[in-house]
Amino acid sequence: MLAPRTVRRRILFAAGTSLAVVGLITGCTAGGATTNAQPTNASVEGNEAQGDSITIGYSGPASDHGWLGAINNAAIAEAAKYPDIDLDIAEGTDDANLQISQVETFINDKVDAIVLLPTDGAALTQVAIRAMEAGIPVINVDREFSSTFAARATILGDNYGMGVSAGTYICEELGDNPDAVVAEIAGIDSLPLTQERSAGFAKALSDCGLSVTNRVSANFTVAGGEATTSQLLAAAPKIDALWNHDDDQGIGVLAAIDAAGRDEFIMVGGAGSANAMRLIQAGDSVMKATVVYPSTQAADGIRLARLLVQEKAMSDLVEVEIPSRIVLNAPVVTSENVEKYLPTAFES
Repeated sequence: MLAPRTVRRRILFAAGTSLAVVGLITGCTAGGATTNAQPTNASVEGNEAQGDSITIGYSGPASDHGWLGAINNAAIAEAAKYPDIDLDIAEGTDDANLQISQVETFINDKVDAIVLLPTDGAALTQVAIRAMEAGIPVINVDREFSSTFAARATILGDNYGMGVSAGTYICEELGDNPDAVVAEIAGIDSLPLTQERSAGFAKALSDCGLSVTNRVSANFTVAGGEATTSQLLAAAPKIDALWNHDDDQGIGVLAAIDAAGRDEFIMVGGAGSANAMRLIQAGDSVMKATVVYPSTQAADGIRLARLLVQEKAMSDLVEVEIPSRIVLNAPVVTSENVEKYLPTAFES
């Protein structure tokens, strides 16, 4: 691996109604690089070899829980591996308008590529289109834009697949029990990702003749997980299996389960936190499995942006350009394979 390069950081913040920019600018950009030429190298060695210096703008939501913190940290760490990347990092935010301003700054600075995990995919679509029209390729991460014109490549976790994986595992564990009571603790119901997870879960359960009997939605927080789980447990005196969509809110879910003294069911988590995996490994709680939602997506976005701007391709594909859409797998982690996934898991 090449020697690490210092990552530069740009902090964008709202000050009243004005936007202030504070940061250390190092090096020059090649301004609005396009990628019409055919890739020059698609070997592992060629992709790793140092190329022309490029500037990648990265913007993501605020790191208000473990998974988002892990995804942002992984992106920064990945960029630091390559001496030919200058990473321009905008401050994490849950304010769509502020994030739009951050992308506009990237456009004005003529960065070579933008890796963007939008706080709201639909809200960031138009500014992403403007970046693309300015000749700056956009890599869309995790929360999808509402137009295919807004990104050169999109990297997603498989939300529907998460539900399918969780439901399939529960079907296998409960066997032929048509009267099994299955509960679900979702995330934020208004989000498409939550809707996709629930749809996949329902479909997998239906394949073995089961359905969700009790369901509540939390808000991806510890407090929300604890409060909604307490309500669910009070309404359901007997449960055979429970799927919680998110391991960060799962800390609260498990606290409520412990407080209620309930242990008659198996629990499956979501996202794949190290906390959940250690419980699975210990084998002394209701937590028996979790479904991975990769926190590598933004790091993968950094790599793809570098390949794209340097006119390279993915070395394991015959195709001479990077794909336009990549959906990552959603494997189930159990006591049998937890050691494989634990080293790269995030801390809640």
